[in-house]
Amino acid sequence: MAIREIVLEPNEVLHQVAEEVKEITPAIRKLLTDMADTMYDADGVGLAAPQVGILKRVIVIDVGDDNGLIEMINPEIIASEGEQFGPEGCLSIPGYRGDVRRANQVTVKGLNRKGKEITITGTELLARAFQHEIDHLNGILYTELAENYYEIPPEEEEQFEQEQEQQATNEKKE
Repeated sequence: MAIREIVLEPNEVLHQVAEEVKEITPAIRKLLTDMADTMYDADGVGLAAPQVGILKRVIVIDVGDDNGLIEMINPEIIASEGEQFGPEGCLSIPGYRGDVRRANQVTVKGLNRKGKEITITGTELLARAFQHEIDHLNGILYTELAENYYEIPPEEEEQFEQEQEQQATNEKKE
């Protein structure tokens, strides 16, 4: 298990566009594994490679639903519909939240760690996570999209995480 350091705002790497992965090498597969370990260690639901200082189009997501860990290389949103509005946070901006308007459902296409093309459709929290992480690959932070932005006291931070977990559990039941 290798935990990488999470890059914090205002680090410039968070504002740059990540490069497409041309070849899936052992280094890319290790990056995926390290990113998942880092995300879980930080109690996050998603992580993009720029958040660990690597300008590659690689994301990992786990919102606690039946999809489990999603590893995606060169992800792109190919369809979206509906709208949701709600709180978002980011491991690179600890202690803050913002209310962001996002598509309620997205379909994302990319490659898995073996280079096989995969397509996943997600709604609600998974859709939000996909959009958030793909924004990271384009140098966009949720704070640039938030209609409201506010500091979260540490005791509310834990409550927010529990609410996110409960939302994922409810989605799993539906």
